[in-house]
Amino acid sequence: MITAIGNPVYDYIKTKKIETDGRVLSGCSTNAALALAKLGEKVRLVGAVGNDYKDNFRKKLSGFGIEPVIFPSKETGGFSLIYFDDFGNRTLDLLGRANPIEDIDPEVYSDSQAVLIGPILGEISPDEIANIRDTFNGLFFCDPQGFLRSADGKGRIHHSKGDGIEEMLGLFDIVKPNELEAKVLTGIDCRKNPYKAAEIIKSWGPEIVIVTLAELGSIIYDGVDFIDIPPYQIDLVDATGAGDTYMAGFTYEYLKGGDLRRAGCFASCVSSIMIEQVGPDFNLVEKEVRRRQETLLKQTNFRVALASLAN
Repeated sequence: MITAIGNPVYDYIKTKKIETDGRVLSGCSTNAALALAKLGEKVRLVGAVGNDYKDNFRKKLSGFGIEPVIFPSKETGGFSLIYFDDFGNRTLDLLGRANPIEDIDPEVYSDSQAVLIGPILGEISPDEIANIRDTFNGLFFCDPQGFLRSADGKGRIHHSKGDGIEEMLGLFDIVKPNELEAKVLTGIDCRKNPYKAAEIIKSWGPEIVIVTLAELGSIIYDGVDFIDIPPYQIDLVDATGAGDTYMAGFTYEYLKGGDLRRAGCFASCVSSIMIEQVGPDFNLVEKEVRRRQETLLKQTNFRVALASLAN
């Protein structure tokens, strides 16, 4: 069992190639849970959902065999995502904000090999993270996107680094920011030096740091070695969920053997399949992920193509 914690959202998405017909189920922890379930893993998803989408949410999760743990909310969260290039850059505007997830009973995750924390917009407090860490001995993984977001008076999402986030991220075994999030956290331009950014985040206490770099690939740092992970080249349709499903793929493979390079390549391939599609009904088959993984594993001399190694 793997437990993912973070509010689901129903998003409107528009890219250069697609536009959703209304709002579709998404969210960091949600996308991770969907990917894990499609890989055959037992998954539980914890989040706050309003009555506006609760029935749809239960039906969707039931269809994928995911166990929901629903916290009450005045409304369900959601964003409008308008992509303006092929590299995942976008505007992000608030359509709804669900309630916080508070006072999670440790019994919810006591049977899990891993707990994945993927907040959307600050719905999980540092105190809640500390409580989970105190009561859970398995793999504790964080995608920090929702810890770095705030909404202005018009609902436009902005990113900033709050006080005490270094201590909170230090409670996790694995922390996985994307390049924007890593820059917010460290001040480092990760198109120039993701290695330095990973070193800074590693100094806060996590055992492993992963920085994802969109079409450039990703890097993994365990405090000793840097591992450069290639991207699997595809025809991008919708970048939404790329990092979320990377987290899922990495966790799935890492729990099987603890090999960082294999886990990184598997994660890259899971992500590649997600972004060829749109919405929660994306097709994901482990056999195809394995085929793509073998292609990446053969690229033993791969290095991320950076602008420079300047700080």
